[in-house]
Amino acid sequence: MSDSPVPALDGAGGATPLATQPPLTKVELAKSSFCGLDLAARLDELASMGWESLDEATLTIHLKWLGIFFRPVTPGRFMVRLRLPNGLISADQLEVLAEVVDRCGDHGSADITTRQNIQLRGLLLEDMAPLMNCLERVGLTSRQSGHDNPRNITGNPLAGIDPDEFVDTRPLVGAIQNVLLGPDGPRNLPRKFNVAVGGAPDSFLLHNDLAYLPALWQGELGFTVMVGGFFSAQRNELAIPLGLWLRADELPLFTLAVLRHYERRGDRTTRQRSRVMYLIEALGIDAYRDEVLETLRSLGGGAGDAVLNDGPHLVSRAPRDICGVHPQKQPGLCWVGLNVPMGRLDSAALYRLVELARGYGSGELRFSESQNVLIVDVPTQRVAALLEEPLLRRFPSDPGPLLAEAVSCTGNHYCGLALIPTKSTALAVLQELEQRLVLPEALRNHWTGCPNACGQPYMGQIGLMGAKARKEGQMVEAVKIFLGGSMADDPQLAVLYEKAVPLSDLPDVLETLLVERFGASRRNTSA
Repeated sequence: MSDSPVPALDGAGGATPLATQPPLTKVELAKSSFCGLDLAARLDELASMGWESLDEATLTIHLKWLGIFFRPVTPGRFMVRLRLPNGLISADQLEVLAEVVDRCGDHGSADITTRQNIQLRGLLLEDMAPLMNCLERVGLTSRQSGHDNPRNITGNPLAGIDPDEFVDTRPLVGAIQNVLLGPDGPRNLPRKFNVAVGGAPDSFLLHNDLAYLPALWQGELGFTVMVGGFFSAQRNELAIPLGLWLRADELPLFTLAVLRHYERRGDRTTRQRSRVMYLIEALGIDAYRDEVLETLRSLGGGAGDAVLNDGPHLVSRAPRDICGVHPQKQPGLCWVGLNVPMGRLDSAALYRLVELARGYGSGELRFSESQNVLIVDVPTQRVAALLEEPLLRRFPSDPGPLLAEAVSCTGNHYCGLALIPTKSTALAVLQELEQRLVLPEALRNHWTGCPNACGQPYMGQIGLMGAKARKEGQMVEAVKIFLGGSMADDPQLAVLYEKAVPLSDLPDVLETLLVERFGASRRNTSA
């Protein structure tokens, strides 16, 4: 098997000879000369130099290997993205994060991400060395959470407490992370890489580069392998069957094989065509599978044990709304899901969540891809008291049908690419619509500030993407509207419905849309 990159595809779909391939991109050249992980021992030195003195590659590329993000919109104030495999965090760990955010004063905040993760905002470069040490002491890390690395590994947010689960994804996700962050893990992928492990009938996986769906083979429970899902400004795809069934204990090493193969064979000449789906298409699915299995053998894995199949699985429904009170599989215990509007948290809310998790549950919390939070292991007799806590007026367990399933990216308050303030716009528009309308059920709506689609608009029944529009002769903030995203048993990506709606017109446009397409009825406001 050749170690050379797969020939890039030209515009007509043919292969460009290797000799005529363009040179490595600027980003690839920077990555090839230095690994950002080596900056860990130099954080104090970098802080003493000052962020203004750092070269562009260090500031915008290499620091992201440590999960440290320079934000041009807030110069001098950095963001740190953690890794929370399967979205789990303890009250003790969350208390540390609350203290970090609190020390940032008015600059500090935290966001729940669409990968069951937490991002801390408002930090200074001199905060980084002590923060990294503090995270390590409480069993947290931000390592390789950004840029061209394997991102936070997601799993069933109800793992271990879910009456409907087929398998507890927590140990599987943890084992995969341990392998990927271990000494043999990838350090220089062509692009970012998302991995997810499913354990229940809920579908939340197919936008991942690598997804494991629970599946039966000859009566044994294991996993079907799906590959190639991704969203980008150029293209959006759901993952497709690789044609393999694996046992649970095979997932960590197989994941490493996929990433080591991608690290070696992925396209590094054009970033817009370097996600793993392009590699799969360049090789063909059968040849791609054979090469990955050969890589698995080279790592000492039993590739002969992998079962060829056509991808049947046990996933059969859209993700559940996790808000509200729900009985756990453990008798006498409940989880209580709280809606965190747009996933935004301040230090006061973080401290109070810590107190509620300790006072009412087992001291464990979960984050969901819908940017909400769960307090778990609450005794049934304690639920009523929890529901009366003041924080639940801000983070309700019974949110309105639009806010319950609303997801948003950061928006232009922190991101220089976003064209609109997504979080504040979404919150204001949805609150207004819930005053105007009665909806028959919760409706999944995803907001994103730009075509990079961090807010996953193609997964929403309604997706909204930041744009510009002309109104009364002026360029104004606007959104594109997408419709039809479904994560049910026949998953579909949303498609463009309206090119550019000015934000000032958006409540009226969405009101009509919700009435005509989603069964909403207008409230009687004449009284």
